[in-house]
Amino acid sequence: MVKGTMPEKLASMLLCILILTLFSATAYAADPGLEFVAKETELAKKTQNPVADLISIPFQYNINFGYGPRNNTQSILNIQPVIPFNINREWNVITRTIIPVLDQPVPDRKIGLGDVQVSLFLSPAIPGKFIWGAGPALQFPTATGNALGQGKWAAGPTAVGLFMNGPWVLGILANNLWSYADESDRPEVNQFLAQPFINYNLPKGWYISISPVITANWKADNASDQWFVPLGGGVGKVSMIGKLPLNGSLAFYQNVVKPEAGPDWNIRLQIGILLPKGKD
Repeated sequence: MVKGTMPEKLASMLLCILILTLFSATAYAADPGLEFVAKETELAKKTQNPVADLISIPFQYNINFGYGPRNNTQSILNIQPVIPFNINREWNVITRTIIPVLDQPVPDRKIGLGDVQVSLFLSPAIPGKFIWGAGPALQFPTATGNALGQGKWAAGPTAVGLFMNGPWVLGILANNLWSYADESDRPEVNQFLAQPFINYNLPKGWYISISPVITANWKADNASDQWFVPLGGGVGKVSMIGKLPLNGSLAFYQNVVKPEAGPDWNIRLQIGILLPKGKD
């Protein structure tokens, strides 16, 4: 039995899941008989489709500069496993999980687990020209400190839609969460997220990407603190390390609209393990 508070128990469980997933990835890559169904450029396009039939484990490291009243630096490591499940020949369910680990500088420096979010997308197994997925998004109060999370259970709808045309992958992912339970002394949650993405794929797995995460806090006390709008972009590449495909990217974003205490700009560094299906 795991002892400790509920966030500590959940953190331990999530760590075990992550270790098992990484162990599976290592065994997968070591299989000498494995053949990949996509080359680097096609695999890069798959990684840009949030509801692709592709297991991936991205580690996204965000460094936020100019955060808070003293212009501190905040950092967030998002562990974001994406696991698809085939229901039948017509439908898939894609799970997208965000496990944040924060280095929060204010009001006092805290390092720990944030609130975990899980999204479930029902999506056609054989997509047409327009690719889509929709389902519920859930937030769990797993933060190991008050400054690291919102202390609320929250849920709401999420959806994604995109087009693929030649080297282009264009689309948007969005959700809205409302709190419904847990600590009554913490503010209610009513928050919106939209992530438009524009990707242009180049030869040999290289790509250019614009993918800002736009958020709105509908419960903000001041209208000027409601929206968070970054502007920028970056580059990435899918590469093979032995037989294991990796997706790496680097991006810079200036926060052109932000709350008063929000960071001024952001560096986003991501490394992702990809597990495409092998041929039978």
